[in-house]
Amino acid sequence: MSVITQSKDAGTTSEPVPSGLPTYAPATRTPRLAIHTRQLTKTYGSRNAVNGANLEVPVGVVAGFVGPNGAGKTTTIRMLLALIQPTSGSVEVLGVSSSDPSGYLPHVGALIEGPAFYPTMSARRNLEILASLGGIDKSRIDPLLKQVGLEGRERDAVKTYSLGMRQRLGIAAALLPNPALLILDEPTNGLDPAGILEIRQLIRQLRDLGITILISSHLLSEVEQIADWIILLNQGQVVYEGWMDALLESRQGALIASAASENELRIAAAVASSHRYESTLEDGRLRIHAPADFARTLNKESMAAGATLTELYIDRTSLEETFFSLTEPAAGASSAAQLNGAKS
Repeated sequence: MSVITQSKDAGTTSEPVPSGLPTYAPATRTPRLAIHTRQLTKTYGSRNAVNGANLEVPVGVVAGFVGPNGAGKTTTIRMLLALIQPTSGSVEVLGVSSSDPSGYLPHVGALIEGPAFYPTMSARRNLEILASLGGIDKSRIDPLLKQVGLEGRERDAVKTYSLGMRQRLGIAAALLPNPALLILDEPTNGLDPAGILEIRQLIRQLRDLGITILISSHLLSEVEQIADWIILLNQGQVVYEGWMDALLESRQGALIASAASENELRIAAAVASSHRYESTLEDGRLRIHAPADFARTLNKESMAAGATLTELYIDRTSLEETFFSLTEPAAGASSAAQLNGAKS
């Protein structure tokens, strides 16, 4: 395993692999689940940092692992990587029990809490050192540097790199062992919009090459754009796990309608009311609290009543709104300042 951590001192695919890029081999077994935990618990004193977490992450997805700071995300990741032992419960990674970490860690790459490198050395030299320590073929280095977008800067000292470039170098280091599972803890933390976009594009490329990726983050809006699978964690407990699309579609959003006049919007509101759907006028638009399949009926009956809707679309519930709707009001209020904000 290649685990890159912050220093105080310093799945398979049938798609063709682009020429010049490294390939990624799954573990010796090909499990249905990349990560599987049962009642996973970690207790510190009287506090449960993780409390009975049941995770089932399919092979080949980008899984978003989200929750406020202190929710237990990093503690869970450290148990998955056998860096700490659970108080109770079980862990399987790539079909292998955490009681035998040597059976799966060679197939796992991880970037935990930010990359740590020798700042006066080049990116290439840093990766050469890591490859030597891990007994990894150094021929992987050039393709990885190209893949993460550092080709042409590989001989520059790491201290000259932007934060985004250092993050990409950290991902390259985590990819050295040719992992089937890549675990990234807050990979976009502190990055500017351009850096976030670069990391997002890289993660999608890695998924397309067949790697299962677990991304821990408190930035719900970012995870919503990239994750296929979502795990919502709050106060050490899993409040939801499943497909991102299914979660968002299950939370009723609203229909937004526009018309040339307010009178026509009032007609549309009356149509909605006749079907027992509430609506409100907001900034010259009508927000109707109704399912998506009501749109056709609304348009047809509004037109029959003399109102032409010039715009009609679905305003789906965001991941952030969904998270707060699934957690206790008190917990949601205390978490609001941490989610989608700066990490403390």
